[in-house]
Amino acid sequence: MRAKEEYRDRDDAEVALLDALADRAEEGLTVFELRSHVDVEIDTIEDALARLKADGLIEVHNDSQRTVIVPDEGVITTGEPPDEDSLLDDIRDRFPF
Repeated sequence: MRAKEEYRDRDDAEVALLDALADRAEEGLTVFELRSHVDVEIDTIEDALARLKADGLIEVHNDSQRTVIVPDEGVITTGEPPDEDSLLDDIRDRFPF
């Protein structure tokens, strides 16, 4: 799977992280697993993850064993054509009217 087209204009590291997370959306990935999927420095990964989290594109889940990162459900392509009003829905979701 891949991140949706509207997220592909972001920084290369962010797009690579979103794509890696999209491949394992159900179970998520740890930071170390992400590092093995994305060929960038760990500092770049941390900065990119911080921006993605601030923009609401990823979620971080902690359990007693490990911390995993999963993409927000709206980030992943489903293979279906997008709805006509999906942009309007995205705007409504971001800005409470």
